[in-house]
Amino acid sequence: MAKTIDDIVGGFDPAQSYEFADNEGCGNIYRKLVAPDPQDNTKLVGDLAEKWEVTPDGLNFTFHIRKGVLFDSGKPVTAEDVAFSLQRVVKLNLTPGFILTQFGWTADNVEKMIHATDDHNLALTLPAVQATSFVLYCLSATVGCVVEKARVMANQKDGDLGNNWLKTHSAGAGPYRLVEWVASDHIIYDANPHAAEKPKVGRIVIRHVAEPSTQLLMLQKGDIDMARDLTADQLKTIDGKPDYNIARRGQLTQMYIGMNKATPEFSKVEVLQALKWAVDYEAIAKNITPGMWFVWQSVLPKGSPGAIDDMPFKKDVAKAKDMLAKAGYPNGFTVTMDHFAQAPYSDIAQAIQADFAAVGVKVNLQAAEKKQVYGKMRARQHQMVLSSWFPDYLDANSNAQAFCADPDDSDNSKLRILAWRNHFYDPEMTAMVEAAVKELDNKKRDEIYAKMQRDFLQKAPFIMMLQQNEVDAMPKGVSGIQIGVLPDYTRYAQITKA
Repeated sequence: MAKTIDDIVGGFDPAQSYEFADNEGCGNIYRKLVAPDPQDNTKLVGDLAEKWEVTPDGLNFTFHIRKGVLFDSGKPVTAEDVAFSLQRVVKLNLTPGFILTQFGWTADNVEKMIHATDDHNLALTLPAVQATSFVLYCLSATVGCVVEKARVMANQKDGDLGNNWLKTHSAGAGPYRLVEWVASDHIIYDANPHAAEKPKVGRIVIRHVAEPSTQLLMLQKGDIDMARDLTADQLKTIDGKPDYNIARRGQLTQMYIGMNKATPEFSKVEVLQALKWAVDYEAIAKNITPGMWFVWQSVLPKGSPGAIDDMPFKKDVAKAKDMLAKAGYPNGFTVTMDHFAQAPYSDIAQAIQADFAAVGVKVNLQAAEKKQVYGKMRARQHQMVLSSWFPDYLDANSNAQAFCADPDDSDNSKLRILAWRNHFYDPEMTAMVEAAVKELDNKKRDEIYAKMQRDFLQKAPFIMMLQQNEVDAMPKGVSGIQIGVLPDYTRYAQITKA
């Protein structure tokens, strides 16, 4: 495969993996207790868990672990491995750790609240009531991947619970195992000889190829078997031709502009609104990303529970200029926007630059590798950023929390996701997020999310622009990739090569 993999920051430890390429890798290396049904993502099915029960008060879960499932070492998966895997996510509390710690599990209580009762039964207790489906969807996230306790602890150093080792090694029960990762160069996966689902291809090599035009050339020359990042223009040259197969599926990945409210101009809601009216969404989708990305303005992606389809913004230069004048910037201002140095982001960044210039806002573009853009944003050192985001799990809370919840805007905050990174400190929005996730009545829960999405459109420092369709191109004779709605649900095991 040719694919951009320069977004990987911390390697392949499921307790740390938080980007597109590493989450996709973990989804093929590891298994989890539960997973969304591939045929219906609104339903959950057992993975390592054969079945489970929940007490009427919603506080206690019992998971029954399948017998006969083996790690790539050949050792059986036990309930103790599952307990250890979840416990270490909480104890390490790295970037995605909040997905589990938000339930109230801490390094001090997690061993009591998540523990094996025997080799094949796991007891899980919540400190406070949460919607059951919300809990299960969180366990289906990458942090729910189960690692082999004995191997991980054998490679522990300085109390890191094997974190440094797992960045470049694997200890899973999925169809593949990690052989090698060289940052911004390549990844190699080999088939797990003990996997329950035997892969049809024994080795997967992913080469980092940043330029889609280069990916297309390699595909046409036979140097690769799959191109993962072709743009609409490149796809036109091969789509419909008998020598190629094209796999398509809508995903929940969204492209957005984040505006750091620490930048004085972005502290005024009129400026945020003005820039939302400055973007020519339809032109970008039609001319730069046809068939690849489509216009979507809600903070909850199309196809996710609770999403509304309101799209109030379109390009209106006069309205944008009027709002900038009301904010005290009749002559505009200058700002720097960070973006990924690859298509379609570089092309879209230039289109946004032109759209903003039309209303008097000068944008200096700063292109870099994905991990550099992410690093700058996570440190809250950006002014404006063009980036993308996918939910950590399918429940509406994932995006709602990421974009709307900032209970502590200080540098010591434990919740350091998108709202915090852009200084979007809004107690009302945060309160709605917290209320929705505890609401057991689904109708009332949807009502909260509907109001949240509409409030977000008006006052959030985010311009939600596009949602992605993934399109993978292959020569005739190669097929079988299963594209997931989220990266960690994309599967390689059924790929075949004639």
